[in-house]
Amino acid sequence: MSNWSVYTGTDEPHDGIAELPAPPPWRAFDGGPALPRPGDGDDASAVSPDRVHRARTYVPTPESVQLVNAALCLRRPLLVTGPPGTGKSSLAYAVARELSLGPVLRWNITSRSTLADGLYQYDPLSRLYAGRKEPGTGPGGPGPTPDGVEDHLRLGPLGTALLPYDRPRALLVDEIDKSDLDLPNDLLNILEEGQYEIPELVRAARHSTDGKARVLADGTDTPVPVVRGRVRCRAFPFVVLTSNGEREFPPAFLRRCVRLRLLRPDRTQLTDIVRAHLGEPDARAESLITEFLTRAGTGELATDQLLNAIYLTGIAGLQADSREQLAERLMPYLSSAADGDGF
Repeated sequence: MSNWSVYTGTDEPHDGIAELPAPPPWRAFDGGPALPRPGDGDDASAVSPDRVHRARTYVPTPESVQLVNAALCLRRPLLVTGPPGTGKSSLAYAVARELSLGPVLRWNITSRSTLADGLYQYDPLSRLYAGRKEPGTGPGGPGPTPDGVEDHLRLGPLGTALLPYDRPRALLVDEIDKSDLDLPNDLLNILEEGQYEIPELVRAARHSTDGKARVLADGTDTPVPVVRGRVRCRAFPFVVLTSNGEREFPPAFLRRCVRLRLLRPDRTQLTDIVRAHLGEPDARAESLITEFLTRAGTGELATDQLLNAIYLTGIAGLQADSREQLAERLMPYLSSAADGDGF
């Protein structure tokens, strides 16, 4: 039986993704052959303590839970906008953990990022060097080692997320507002069609009996099959695109996304966040929360600054006046314009 609210915002993993309603007819995909979702142990970075902690302690808002479920049901990307430190990227890890979507595929965007970077990387020079004749390397003596184009190609985070997995993968496209003007438009067709081609493998397939190549996926050393150079998803991935709100996106891009705007947390939310990370806040922590909220009213602060201050000022050995000075220095405004002297 299908269930609209597969993501609940709790910190306990479950198999609710199996109850995800069928996609709208215009968002159904049929890629194959079907691949099983990799386990967390298949990616060493996925079990790092910081990512596990980030996923377990994330405190979503009711609006976040609702719009995550909307993105999952509609098979649409979730564009998450908000100030720094509001948990935009942590949301992807929290959803992936609760719904057992496997290791999060992360694509960190810079001003030089291109669509090709996200899909796959191909190194023609390494293939050229591998094809040079070296004594004793060929099957009958001197000659080149048998080598195919797939041995010098690795799928990127976006390219891996669109493989025909039987369950969605989680893809975090972090800080897309840092990209050049063309990247959001370049993503339109990929996110709409859920498929792409690898020209190098398309050409190689003409000289292959079955047209099948085995290439490395992002974050793993296990090769996956790609047939005739074409990749089409089976379960559309859970895609989180984060933005600090520093730029406008094209209307065509926006209408293909479910949009979530995260605001600065209020006192109740801050208390819940502190409790999740550091336990029940004491009087000292409550005082720092009050100071944080007061300062945030006149400048931009991030929640992790508050967590840093509460954690460090709780360490034994600090005098009361030293704790206050340290807390103030750990919560500087993120914008130099808010600090009169720029510090």
